[in-house]
Amino acid sequence: MLNYWKTFSRISIYVGLLATLSFAPLKPARSQLFPQVWGSLGVRDDDISYSGGIRLLNFGLEVGTGKDGATGGDVLTFFDLPFVSPYVGIGIYSGDDTIAFSGGVQIQPPGTIFFGAGYHSIRGINGQIGIKFP
Repeated sequence: MLNYWKTFSRISIYVGLLATLSFAPLKPARSQLFPQVWGSLGVRDDDISYSGGIRLLNFGLEVGTGKDGATGGDVLTFFDLPFVSPYVGIGIYSGDDTIAFSGGVQIQPPGTIFFGAGYHSIRGINGQIGIKFP
C-alpha cells in the first residue's frame, strides 16, 4: 500500500510540473537581461514635468521633476503582457506632497522603439518614448 502512494505521489508531482510549465509564457532569456530606457514629458496644472526611467527584469526606476519643482523618484512594477506592459509605482518626492503614486501602460511594438502613457500624482499626465536595447 505504501509503495502505491509513493508511485501516485511521483506521478502527481510530474503532472503538476508539466502543467505548470505548459502554461508559463516562454520568452528568450536575453531579452530580460538588457535594460529599456525612456524619457517622459507631462503636464499637471499647467506645469510641465520631465522624467527619465529604466526598466530591467519587470522592475523599473523613474526619476523626475514635477509641480513647483518637486523632485524625486519612483519604483515601478511592470506586468508583462504581449505587446503591452501595464505598470504601477510608488515614489518619494520633495515639496508638499511627499508620497507619489503612478500607473500607466507601455506599448511594445516590434523593433527598438516603444511608447507609453501614464498618470503620476505629482507629475500629472505624461507621454513616454523609449529605446529597447538588443
